[in-house]
Amino acid sequence: MGARSAQFTQCCGPRKGQGQFAAETTGGEIAQFHQLSCLGGGECADSFWVHDRETITPSDARAAGRDQTDVRPPTNVGATGLPLNLIEDILMRTVVAAGQATTLEVAERMHCSSPIIDSVVQSLRDRGLIEYRGMVGLSYVLAATDAGGHYSIRRSTECRYVGPLPVPLEQYSPVVRAQTPQLFLNQDKLTRAFSDLVISPELIDQLGPAICGDGAIFLYGPPGTGKSSIAERLIRAYEDTVLIPYCLEVQGQIITVFDPVTHEPVAEQPRDIDRRWVLCQRPAVIAGGELHLGMLDLALDADVGTYSAPLQLKANNGIFVIDDFGRQAMTPEQMLNRWIIPLDRQVDYLTLIGRKFQVPFEVKVTLSTNLSPEALGDEAFFRRIHNKVYIGCMTDQQFDWVLARVAKAKKIGVTADAAVRLRQVTRGHGDGELRAYLPGVVCKLATAICRYEGIPVRLTPELVDRVLDLYFAKTDSPAAPAQAP
Repeated sequence: MGARSAQFTQCCGPRKGQGQFAAETTGGEIAQFHQLSCLGGGECADSFWVHDRETITPSDARAAGRDQTDVRPPTNVGATGLPLNLIEDILMRTVVAAGQATTLEVAERMHCSSPIIDSVVQSLRDRGLIEYRGMVGLSYVLAATDAGGHYSIRRSTECRYVGPLPVPLEQYSPVVRAQTPQLFLNQDKLTRAFSDLVISPELIDQLGPAICGDGAIFLYGPPGTGKSSIAERLIRAYEDTVLIPYCLEVQGQIITVFDPVTHEPVAEQPRDIDRRWVLCQRPAVIAGGELHLGMLDLALDADVGTYSAPLQLKANNGIFVIDDFGRQAMTPEQMLNRWIIPLDRQVDYLTLIGRKFQVPFEVKVTLSTNLSPEALGDEAFFRRIHNKVYIGCMTDQQFDWVLARVAKAKKIGVTADAAVRLRQVTRGHGDGELRAYLPGVVCKLATAICRYEGIPVRLTPELVDRVLDLYFAKTDSPAAPAQAP
């Protein structure tokens, strides 16, 4: 089939053009949407179908029934993919916690449509668990009966979750697969993404294919060369948005996924998507020396009776940076063994109440370390990491540029001979190389010294010596005197 690249623009509404989709199309067929936001005010019944592996028309999908990648709002209980008793339990707890609430308020708190709430409420009323207490506008006021209150307490002994309805794992997995990024980078775009760092064109040309391609990235090199700064900015290469569920339902249990610390929702959420999902920027999860194996597995919240998603699940459709790799409480071998299958097969296995289940692993894993690669893993692991990028030290010109940029940001004057002096003294310590971190440290210490002495902050050779005398540690034994020629 001769698909061609095209720009598919939302067709209606007063804000036409704000919700654009990059799609591969042929004769009206939609192969893939690379952006999910549709912000128009009209009727766009087909705007929120997410297709990836195959090409089908919206009419074909409708004829076959609701597709797993259809993220439009479900209009009935069956379309949610959830067990009825789970929806009933969350609804009862919502009403009991509020004392009384309108059907519209309950629908808002559970992030579902009013027809679903009406259907479940009718079933609960027939069993004498909920009653109407009047109306507010066109919405009934709900309250639990005495029997309903006791019923809710019994049903809440193990789980006390109140909030948005979860997305079943069967609906989550295909949506994650469909949101696998399709990056089209070049040197100019990537240079702009790292515009606040000094990176050589040669290093940019190594990072570009590593970001665009499949597989993990291994950043290595001496300490202080900017590996962490580069790893933290990799997410800037991605300019699109993805859907993140508030929580998942697996085997009748609830796993919370959305994390306001990790996930950044767009300012205006699309109106015509299932509200159990949040449209966010692609996530970037960053962990360092504090990372341990428990953070890569489900964690039970005993107070609520739900589970917290592990870091790699929160990072799906984004990047997961493990900084200072090799300095965690667990050994590198333990961590590498944990990642072999996910990196090789793009699936992960989690354990819930003694039973394993499979979740998608669509994560760009980035390992950053200043340790020797030979000390971290064997050939079996490193052959699964396709992209190994060495981050070296700086040239004189790059070092001076960083110093000038940091000093300008901190409103510090710098004399020409101060930069020369800083390079000379720095090369006399350690391995004699210039590190990207040092200008920032020098400017901070210079500011502190000048504030203490009550003088204007101006970096001179004399102040450089004072700063570096404070910064570099002294050895216990004095240096050997120089030999006479």
